[in-house]
Amino acid sequence: MISNPDRQADTRTPRPARPRDPSPVVRGLTGRDRWILRMVHEHRVLTTDQLAALAFSTAKIARRRLAILHTYRLLDRFRPLRIRGSAPYHWTLAPAGASILAAEAGTSVRELGYNHQAALSVAHSLHLTHTLGVAEWFTALVTHPHGGQVSRWWSQTRCQRLWGDLARPDAHGRYTHGEDLLDFFLEYDLGTTALSRVAAKLHGFAELARTTGVITPVLLWVPTTAREANARAALRRTWDRLPDPEAVPVATAAAEFLASVTAASPADQVWLPLDTDSGRRRLHELTTVWPTCTPPSSEVDPEPTWAPLSGIVALAPPPPQPPTSEYQ
Repeated sequence: MISNPDRQADTRTPRPARPRDPSPVVRGLTGRDRWILRMVHEHRVLTTDQLAALAFSTAKIARRRLAILHTYRLLDRFRPLRIRGSAPYHWTLAPAGASILAAEAGTSVRELGYNHQAALSVAHSLHLTHTLGVAEWFTALVTHPHGGQVSRWWSQTRCQRLWGDLARPDAHGRYTHGEDLLDFFLEYDLGTTALSRVAAKLHGFAELARTTGVITPVLLWVPTTAREANARAALRRTWDRLPDPEAVPVATAAAEFLASVTAASPADQVWLPLDTDSGRRRLHELTTVWPTCTPPSSEVDPEPTWAPLSGIVALAPPPPQPPTSEYQ
């Protein structure tokens, strides 16, 4: 999907499964199962293919385990309609799964911010393809890190809770390759948004950098090289007018470059910094292009200092992959 995203078709209402007593399976939940529940809560929706790539040795094992979690109402699922072929199951958090997460956090399902109908509404969301595209981007980076490692993958919702009054990135990530460590904001573009709106988001990132004193690169991922060329022109016009352009490092990449690449990954040599003509770089090489970027002070995430948003308890973000002992 990162090189050739699907067109979004109409979706149909998920058929609810017959309620089952979740007690037997709850007692047998593995660390990987709990990780899956946290991941679909964090990112709203993930497909069978994405979860299989991230957490299972084979797609068959993934389908079998996800079906068990669905049978006991820990997960809900739906399939968007496609003009050709059939879509994989798309997974969301079900009420019993939300109850487990709330119990682990020592809070209530309501304080967790979970609502069953809201969780299912993603099936009809106009942003479903975009949400899945961001998930596919990170899935490719996690499963094909090209010598690196992804230690952070925060959802758009989490970013909004942290920085939404200033900037609203599509995701936030951390990529480590040897001694190189890159924190970044991801802007995932499907080619349907006016480039003036895409470029205008730089003002928010500039204000975020000014307010926090932290310089974090912005990575823009677009579908084609033609879109990238036009996006770079729009970005440059806005970037040049920022009060402190150096506080908002920007790089762009086109998914088209990876269309014929085996094990395609955003870590590949596809990134072109906005402020230099030094050529395309691998993801970890961007750290050498922007020496003024603020290095992370620690690996500790800032959740303990969060103020609850409208009474919602923010769970700690799940790691990009489940515990290694849970692989089967």
